[in-house]
Amino acid sequence: MNSHLRKEIIRYGEMAQACYDSFDFDPHSKYCGTCKYERTHFFERLGMSKQGYTLTRYLYATSNINLPNFFQKSKLGSVWSQHANWMGYMAVATEEEQIRRLGRRDIIIAWRGTVTYLEWIHDLKDILHPAHFRNDSSIKIESGFFDLYTTKEQTCKYCSFSAREQVLAELRRIILRYKEEELSITITEHSLGAALALLNAYDIAEMKLNVLDDGLDITKIPITVFWFSGPRVGNLKFKERCDELGVKVLRVVNVHDKVPTVPGIFANEKFQHQKYIEENISFPWSYAHVGVELALDHTHSPFLKNSNDIRNAHNLEAHLHLVDGKRDIALVNKNCDFLKSDYEVPPNWWQDEHKGMTRTSDGRWVVPERPRVEDLFKVMTRPITLNKCLNMLGRKWNCFSFDMLDFIVVCGMVVVIVRCRSGPVCGRLGPPIREGLRIF
Repeated sequence: MNSHLRKEIIRYGEMAQACYDSFDFDPHSKYCGTCKYERTHFFERLGMSKQGYTLTRYLYATSNINLPNFFQKSKLGSVWSQHANWMGYMAVATEEEQIRRLGRRDIIIAWRGTVTYLEWIHDLKDILHPAHFRNDSSIKIESGFFDLYTTKEQTCKYCSFSAREQVLAELRRIILRYKEEELSITITEHSLGAALALLNAYDIAEMKLNVLDDGLDITKIPITVFWFSGPRVGNLKFKERCDELGVKVLRVVNVHDKVPTVPGIFANEKFQHQKYIEENISFPWSYAHVGVELALDHTHSPFLKNSNDIRNAHNLEAHLHLVDGKRDIALVNKNCDFLKSDYEVPPNWWQDEHKGMTRTSDGRWVVPERPRVEDLFKVMTRPITLNKCLNMLGRKWNCFSFDMLDFIVVCGMVVVIVRCRSGPVCGRLGPPIREGLRIF
């Protein structure tokens, strides 16, 4: 394998692994289902400060959908949210050395998957749902993935906007800020998160968010997906449309892992008559993988057990070990028991010291209160012209009486003060505008 490609796979694989390492899986914690670290210290707490990225946003999704074995919920009565789970993060390359090395400013989107629990596979109904991201109902996506990506919960401040709305709004903001530079969009994840990564990449390309048009030149920001051991996402039409849009996907799989074989056991990209049965029979369980596959085999590693545990074959750290055998082998056993006992690395060793308990000044052990889970809801004001506002949203509005708008973000709602010739008028933006804005 090319050494530069190997390094890139490892780098983006570690970005995906960061979602697991920072996620609170503890059902006895009132913060179960969220990220353990503040956004501003995320990479620092994970020992990844040298990656050269700045985290810009956390992503959330509602757990009120039919994937009960995927979401993590606390057993306690008082919890941070009854409806939401933390789903990943967005970051942008900010260190000059990293930008020079890549030759561009990279925007990364990392989606959380499942580190050990594979019961969510049984929740998949194999039901294909029209994507509705363009006027073509023949492009279809597995309904569970579609719901996870697009569903919102109006009563919850963390997922009153869907995961889709959150990620697209933040992407618009970052692209607008750096539109004069050469950019790239890289999406990474493992397991069920890999399904979201591919769906997200298709959505960005279909919505043409990666197309910049200044009136003279049209620039297309490349979209790349580093996909680790995920399931199939959509039908053959979905695969063909991703190829047509130029979405580049590298699928890294362990040949002994069962997750990449579902859904679509009976009709998939390996079936030579798949196109015929989709177009002529409307077969409802036809799925196809997207992109190029990099096949790995854990039985070829002298460090790993000959294990029949399907969770080991699915483990992300094991995949990264197979890509680069020179990585620290102890990382394999972070969340599993896959290394041979000869190497004396305990299984499942990645955990918080004292399970997050701290000792107070009077000698008592307590679970400390965490800072507010996300700082999306802080109050701040920013004046902006109406035309600039509408340009940010990609909308046209024939109005000339408004001179300035002051935006104030309060509890996730953008409150607008309109300054016009007759004096200030107070009001609230409707959903079409609110969903397109992200104010810092």
